[in-house]
Amino acid sequence: MPENYPKNPSTAFAEHDSTAIGKRLAEQAAEHPGESGFAIIRYGDVAFSARVAMTRMATKSLDLQYYIWEPDDTGRLLAKSLLDAADRGVRVRLLLDDMNTAGRDAMMASLSHHPNIEIRIANPFANRGNSAFDFITDFDRVNHRMHNKVMVMDNTFVIVGGRNIGDHYFSVHTETNFRDLDISAVGPVVRQVSDIFDYFWNGKWSVPVEALVDRPYTDRDLDNARATLAEHIATVDYPYTIESEINDIAEFMSSRDRTFIWAPGLMIWDDPASVRTTGEASEMVSLFMKKLGKLKEELTIESAYLVAGEKGVEAVQALTDRGVKVRFLTNSLASNDVVAAHAGHAEYRKQLLQAGAEIYEVRPDAAGADKSLNGTSRAGLHTKAIVFDRESVVVGSFNLDARSAKINTEASIYVESPELADQVLEYMDDGVKPENSYQVLLDDDGDLYWITQKDGVEIRYDSEPETTLGQRLMSKIIEMLPVQSQL
Repeated sequence: MPENYPKNPSTAFAEHDSTAIGKRLAEQAAEHPGESGFAIIRYGDVAFSARVAMTRMATKSLDLQYYIWEPDDTGRLLAKSLLDAADRGVRVRLLLDDMNTAGRDAMMASLSHHPNIEIRIANPFANRGNSAFDFITDFDRVNHRMHNKVMVMDNTFVIVGGRNIGDHYFSVHTETNFRDLDISAVGPVVRQVSDIFDYFWNGKWSVPVEALVDRPYTDRDLDNARATLAEHIATVDYPYTIESEINDIAEFMSSRDRTFIWAPGLMIWDDPASVRTTGEASEMVSLFMKKLGKLKEELTIESAYLVAGEKGVEAVQALTDRGVKVRFLTNSLASNDVVAAHAGHAEYRKQLLQAGAEIYEVRPDAAGADKSLNGTSRAGLHTKAIVFDRESVVVGSFNLDARSAKINTEASIYVESPELADQVLEYMDDGVKPENSYQVLLDDDGDLYWITQKDGVEIRYDSEPETTLGQRLMSKIIEMLPVQSQL
């Protein structure tokens, strides 16, 4: 790892109420003291267009923090939008986890050469060619990843959620697409998000990409990067009418008749220094456990990866004993993009059912969950959302598994609002419909079975639906390995 390199500290744009949109939002926030405005973003087309709209509408700054940024159509289009914003004088700060940047150091260093763009890498691998060596020699450090997904415009508008940047997350991939959820916000919570971004950005775990490459990058490199982006984008046939949607979003942001829900809310996040040194439960886990103790009626959870563990089963049992309804929606083996994560879920699935929980698993052919899903693409679940007693919600990057709880850093927004809770529950209810999911049940002998509906007819499966023997065997083998703490 590099030890001595230039790294200039910087902070979020301070005069957030000095821009045209910032001033209007500040006026609206003044009518709701102590509250922020929130809106969920369900659909992939709106989620992508909103991010591009932020790059178009920004006049001062764009701060982005992501676990994954794919070099596909979506990733390149948004990168070009950031470059265009920087050309207009907007300061762009991009913080990426290093887990998925292999082979892109040159492109990142070229773009970071722009006077208004700076790219930093979170917890970078020392071996730039093969990160496997770092896992062998420096596992304790590199195992901790930055799983956050945040985008802030002019310190006035933010999107936090489950979506990384890539085709899979915006329903444009031809083979697999994720059901996912973001939450957008305006008001005081944006400044909290910006302060947290600054903390990550200026911390020792964030390294300028220039310190990771073997030579200084020049104007010529930046010009070549522009040309490469332009060449790829010229061939992109993106399925959305982006310009039309961007105009609608810009009009929405500029209008006084916005439909934000104003309510108390805050960012729940993990200090990478704390996670790195103590391995203690995250801030999200602490909030979650406090909320469980106060629940009266129901707990509704949608989590891409659900690994309950013994403590999770005990918590569910305590809730159901008090008469609290507990419902989970997670991936099936057929829809899961990480077989090991499904193995962790399968290990405790029967115990959760015996404790009284309802469990639903997403079907790989779910189409109604997202209006933009290609009917021929395989569906998967990537949402991370929780609703407590139909009164408060959490939306963000936190899965209910050990990796989110103790290993990675996460970022989620917590809001106390029955109105927003109803909207998130409407989204969640869509996911558990029979045409989108399998309900997992126990028969009289205590064996698992799955039910769903196709063309209005109920179908029962006595083993993992729509899977091969090989998939089931692989999941069972992983389930028997002592790897739960890493899932």
